[in-house]
This record gives sequence, structure tokens and C-alpha cells, in this order.
Amino acid sequence: MRNIIVSEMITLDGVMQAPGGPEEDVSGGFKYGGWTAPYGDEVSAKILQKQLEPADYLLGRKTFEIWEAYWPDHGNFWPGINAGTKYVLSGTRRKSDWENSVFLESLAGIRELKSSNGPDIQVWGSGKLVQLLLKHDLVDELWFKIYPVTLGEGKKLFEEGAIPAAFTLTEGIVTPGGMIIANYKRAGDVKTGTARV
Repeated sequence: MRNIIVSEMITLDGVMQAPGGPEEDVSGGFKYGGWTAPYGDEVSAKILQKQLEPADYLLGRKTFEIWEAYWPDHGNFWPGINAGTKYVLSGTRRKSDWENSVFLESLAGIRELKSSNGPDIQVWGSGKLVQLLLKHDLVDELWFKIYPVTLGEGKKLFEEGAIPAAFTLTEGIVTPGGMIIANYKRAGDVKTGTARV
């Protein structure tokens, strides 16, 4: 069984849209792309570098297409992204020229992937996919990088779909720039504290 780890950059008000740059995702007229830039420092860079170690990835189609247009030519910063297998949940795409890309058609495909042998699977971005995973209790860990900014608009991580679930903090750091890095592991039931099955 493989763990599914959701790794997200979010604002204090839960926005996850276009953290990397102004043109990353302008859907819905979003004009605040690149909001993470002012908060980088040595501490956050070291933690991010650790999270960029080779892994397998599960992505929604939109995030995959953003990455597909960028990472094949910029892999020197994140060598593992080209080498790792990219599993993509899509109702429309079936192939890509980007190496190690595998397309899944349904939630059943994700369940089968999770039940297989192999490295843990990281989910970056992919808001609708994350909401689907949370709704079906398929998230084993949450790795949050919470930035000290509010935007008031944009795609939010917890817009819909999450079930009541308990998580245990496994790591927490506040960087000199005010970013909170918090990693959580899925725990028991919210009301009873019973172990997750």
C-alpha cells in the first residue's frame, strides 16, 4: 500500500491558485499569481529541497498541463520531477510526450494505484483532485506551506468535498519570513478518536 501525500502552498485564507508565478493559472481572472515569492528564505528553501526528492506524483489534468509545459525543460531545479512517474486523473487526456506519464480515468484507478507497491505518491496543486481524495478518505498525509498573506479570491483548497477527519501534526516549523510549514498524518475519527481503517 502506498501513501498519498498532499503537498500544498496555501494562503492564510486557503487560496492555493498560482503560487509560482503571474501566468501560472489566470483562470477566473486571478491576478495574484506568484504570491509565494516574497516569503522565501534559507529555512524554507531547505525544507522545499527535501520535499523535491524523487517521488511519484498524482496530478489533476490542469496541474499536469501546467507542469508539462514547464518542467521538461527546467528539470535541473527539480530532477526528480522528470524521472518520477506522473499519474494523471483525466477524463480527456490519454497520452503525453513527457516521459513517465500515466493517465488514470477514474477514482477506481487511484484506489488501484494506492494499493500497489512502490514509493509514496505526492499530490501538488490539483485542487479538484485533492477535494476528491479528501471526500473519499484517500489522503494519508498533508504537507502544508502556509504563507502570511490573504488574497480574498482564487481557488481554495477546502472549497468542498472534505469529510470530517482527524490529523496528527508530525512536523511544524515557522520560518524567519513567517511561513508556517506543517506536516500532518491522517489519524482517527474526529469524534471517537478511533483508528482509521
